[in-house]
Amino acid sequence: MKKYTYMVMLIAISVVGGMIKVPAIVGSVALDSFPALLASILLGPVQGGIVAFLGHFASSFVAGFPLGVFHLVIALEMLIILFVFGHLYKKFHKFVAYGFVIIANAFIAPLPFYFLMGKAFFVTIVPALLVSTLINVAIASLLSSKLILALAKQKGEKLS
Repeated sequence: MKKYTYMVMLIAISVVGGMIKVPAIVGSVALDSFPALLASILLGPVQGGIVAFLGHFASSFVAGFPLGVFHLVIALEMLIILFVFGHLYKKFHKFVAYGFVIIANAFIAPLPFYFLMGKAFFVTIVPALLVSTLINVAIASLLSSKLILALAKQKGEKLS
């Protein structure tokens, strides 16, 4: 039960992060991913994916869904990226996992939009996605080490 409480708290933080926008051609680029990164690290890949999915939807909602139904595609991409990140973080070094997130979120995830919306959109959105991804990764990296230490200090309590 505690795991779900943490997950809901991280979803709420993701909603707030979704309101902190990074200047971009589309208003849904925001700081909504770092709670999903934390969820993947602390709670598991599935929970991280769920937080990412809902966080993107909240960010898109606040922006007025500027890409319409394509936000469902983006939310699913985020779910997959954070799910894979969670597995990479557990099995390999955290730098491998963070590197994957940066490449996947900033360069691979927008690829379908190259074909759907054109080269100009792709070339314009990638720098904003790169900046927002780097900020989200930096925040998650700083907070995760502190949270892991805090959770380790709790006597006999587990996240399960």
